[in-house]
Amino acid sequence: MEIPSQDDDKIARYAKALSHPVRIYIIRLLSNSSCCYSGDLSKVLPIAKSTLSQHLKELKNSGLIQGEIESPKIKYCLNRNNWEEVIKLFSDLFELK
Repeated sequence: MEIPSQDDDKIARYAKALSHPVRIYIIRLLSNSSCCYSGDLSKVLPIAKSTLSQHLKELKNSGLIQGEIESPKIKYCLNRNNWEEVIKLFSDLFELK
């Protein structure tokens, strides 16, 4: 068995991306809609646009969300395929035996 395993690496990457309350809030917003534009998020969140951009970048780099440029805006959505993996990995991690 590889230590840490590839699954352990993935869990750590996802957990790191979810380790900030603003990122959790962004995920909640995106889970309740099909997609959202960065400009709309900046109206809802009382943080600087540069800070919001950094949070979106972290979520995107982890694969939890995806962004599509629709100039001059960026549309963000949950990456549904990766969320299926997240759910499975965390379920396996916390499975009681």
